[in-house]
Amino acid sequence: MSGSQKITASHRSRLALIYVRQSTLLQVRENTESTARQYALADRARELGWAACDITVVDADLGTSGRFSGTRVGFQQLVARVCLGEVGAVLGLEVSRLARSSAEFGRLLEFARLTDTLLIDSDGVYDLGDFNDRLVLGLKSTMSEAELHILAGRLQGARKAAAERGDLRLPLPVGLLHDSDGHIVIDPDEEVRTAVADVFSLFDQHGSALGVVRAFAGRRFPRRDTGVWEGRLGWGRLTHGRAVAVLKNPAYAGAYAYGRDRSVRRVRPDGTVTTSVTGRPRDQWPVLITEHHEGYISWPRYLQIEAKLAANCTNTGARPPREGPPLCQGIIFCGSCGFPMNTSYRRADNTAGYVCTRARSDAVLAPGCHTIAAAAVDPQVAGLLLDALTPEHVQLALAAADQVHHRHQRSHRAAELAVERARYEADRAERSFAQVEPENRMVARSLETRWEAKLTVLAQAETALADLIAAEPAVPEPGSLQQLAHDLPALWDAPTTTARDRKRLLRTLIADVTVRHVDDARAHIGVRWHTGATDEIACDRRTNRNPTAAVLIVRELLDTCSDAAIAEHLNTLGFTTGKSRPFTVASIRHIRQQHAIGSKRNDPTEPGEITVPQVARILHIHESAIYPWLRSGEMTARQGRHRRWCIPWNDETEAYWRTRVQTSSHLTRTNPNYETGQAV
Repeated sequence: MSGSQKITASHRSRLALIYVRQSTLLQVRENTESTARQYALADRARELGWAACDITVVDADLGTSGRFSGTRVGFQQLVARVCLGEVGAVLGLEVSRLARSSAEFGRLLEFARLTDTLLIDSDGVYDLGDFNDRLVLGLKSTMSEAELHILAGRLQGARKAAAERGDLRLPLPVGLLHDSDGHIVIDPDEEVRTAVADVFSLFDQHGSALGVVRAFAGRRFPRRDTGVWEGRLGWGRLTHGRAVAVLKNPAYAGAYAYGRDRSVRRVRPDGTVTTSVTGRPRDQWPVLITEHHEGYISWPRYLQIEAKLAANCTNTGARPPREGPPLCQGIIFCGSCGFPMNTSYRRADNTAGYVCTRARSDAVLAPGCHTIAAAAVDPQVAGLLLDALTPEHVQLALAAADQVHHRHQRSHRAAELAVERARYEADRAERSFAQVEPENRMVARSLETRWEAKLTVLAQAETALADLIAAEPAVPEPGSLQQLAHDLPALWDAPTTTARDRKRLLRTLIADVTVRHVDDARAHIGVRWHTGATDEIACDRRTNRNPTAAVLIVRELLDTCSDAAIAEHLNTLGFTTGKSRPFTVASIRHIRQQHAIGSKRNDPTEPGEITVPQVARILHIHESAIYPWLRSGEMTARQGRHRRWCIPWNDETEAYWRTRVQTSSHLTRTNPNYETGQAV
């Protein structure tokens, strides 16, 4: 049956959908002829008998890959209309352009068969009710998927081969360009070069990407557009993500890196497939060629920046030094439960303390999971550090470092000999390959394979030597280090030294600090050095504790004196609070509450006197209604210890105030059974 005979009036009474798609936006811009041919299919539909009003063009997938349907809005719209029976025919340049996946294409064919929908391309008209047409379309789908696999394999193989030589042209970050010969050069724009170079210099000053962003505030940072507008220079704000991308990009270190990212596909619960891009660790990059081109920084400096950024990443367990004044922030742990201790600040007096994280999260605490003042721990740890960095200790450390350096040199010598031997073997294989006659291809291929194997061994030996040299720690000059040890106390206390600088210096020697409480007043501090050695010191848990003698005086005078009299007595004796302030009524009350000091005589009244709560229960009114009478003098009373009201009370006084309450229109009587404790 010819193609025109397959088209019936039923098909022409429904819509003819023209499906237009290009895989990328670059193809949309460059391959205009293909796009025009797809739009011209509307003329083909009119020639086959469809009215112009029944022809619909679906072009929502321009610039979208046909690998998965989840991201193709146009394809989903096409399938939905086919399922509803609204479509008589679907037209495209090639049937394979409808879907690259055999599963999705097979599902579309089944829907088209059930709804009697035709598929039309340049090869003919396909009726899915016809077995032969279904067979042909199934073969086309399989061939299309195989073609995609073969082409992708060839392209990826060619890309990797070119990348291994460093010839594959990859997108460059801002600040680097390809010249007319295809070589990578630094951007000739001075403003662009300065902006990129300032990112690395500011990172050296502040030690974090966020510090770079804050220091860059108010300035513009360049960007190079990619994709359709590749190469166009623009300017914008330096964000944290862009700063991290600049610091992590090996191209700025003169290195050629291929395969830094990989695509990961996931299937959602609704069946759609999503693609995300994740980064690979540096040791998993397929191609890495150092000193490939001129860069802004050296490769060793790039490795230092990479290590610093990893140390700043707190979600991996790192505890970088912060701006706050507590010295042990991030490296202090609770000795009772082993949990890390967080830092808390008090706005009232601008003091800081270390709080066990388990004490904040768990309902049941281990013994000793409390808090400790930062001012109690930090001076002890700082003193231990300064005592360790004496000129004598530095001299011993330099002697040990000299021995380590000699040991590294011996290991380097073995690696150097391995490189020398591998280079000799590679040169020998090269000479053998050069001497063979070109016509003797069988021998030439064998010698070429042997030469390539020797070159691989040489590259591995050179990489091992470079890793050994890079891993050797740098030892400063002995004279400068000894001078630093002499000046370290002054440098530590200098006003120009920030809290972050002190934390960095502390963490170069001290691994962590552990606090174990002994009692309410004392605590033990365990310090573990990076060498594995440990020290333990004792300290007061709080530095602002009130003098013990003052607390004893409060206990003695509480039953005979008021809080104001006790405060005046302590000030006369020369005592001050833990914050070096004079005693007040509030500070005396704080001492009584903190140490649970109560009066031996709870009742301050004399015989014939009662308190305000007792009067309120007798008169069945609230206590707040009595205080205005006391302050105005209407109700006779005196103030005893701790300023408590003592009211003389007898039958005559009670009768007077009962009458006063009953005749008052402003007082609300409470439960009359309140005095006896009965329920309402």
